[in-house]
Amino acid sequence: MAQLQARGIWAGFGSTEVLTGVDVTLGAGDAVGLIGRSGVGKSTLVEILAGAAAPTRGSVTFDGRRLFKPARRDKKVLHARVRVVHQNGHGAADPLATVEKALKSALDDARAAGRSTGLDVAAALADMELPTHVLGRRVGTLSGGERQRLALSLALATRPEMLLLDEPLTAIDQTTRYRLAGVLADRLATDGAGLLLASHDVRLVEQLTRTVHVLAEGRLVEHGPLRDVLANPQHPDTREFVAALPEATLRWS
Repeated sequence: MAQLQARGIWAGFGSTEVLTGVDVTLGAGDAVGLIGRSGVGKSTLVEILAGAAAPTRGSVTFDGRRLFKPARRDKKVLHARVRVVHQNGHGAADPLATVEKALKSALDDARAAGRSTGLDVAAALADMELPTHVLGRRVGTLSGGERQRLALSLALATRPEMLLLDEPLTAIDQTTRYRLAGVLADRLATDGAGLLLASHDVRLVEQLTRTVHVLAEGRLVEHGPLRDVLANPQHPDTREFVAALPEATLRWS
């Protein structure tokens, strides 16, 4: 069974290291949250796990193949099997392309990787409740919420084995956000896909994941079910993270 494995990941900007020896393993069916204070390197870690950025030290592989600058023969297959969705939805598609063209490209990627969904573009849109009238619009003209929905639709269109999410639904109102998260959870469960979610939205983390890592001081300092971590934080950064949560969130937790 394929796994996404990161070993000894170091990364930073200039002389400042934000990750200092992180190990992560994500397997089929895993659902893992990544939480921590702003600026600790969660987005950097997601980028590296997706193969979109190189660590200064360490390695990331999926099914034994490197994700950063993979061999040419592996590139298309890995792009379909491991997908990432960023907070702003940018990078998911050419902003000058139409939504229809972007979705057709994702469905073509799925077929090329032997992961055809059998969906057409309208069905792919429907997953994230996007209306069909956006098909003719250019990606760059979409609102923030529409871009986030499209980015998720594009990712799901390839039936990924690993889905990496970095604050994927922040531009969407809360009621819709958690309803779409339910759809996303159902799709991933059906396909047996692995999920890693980096988010400050603890309700979303609770809904989509079964366990969480706390990132602090460049490493993963705590691990466990979200409610346990919030109820009994051990590391000073975790306690600071919990202290910054709204009181209503803590009551819910």
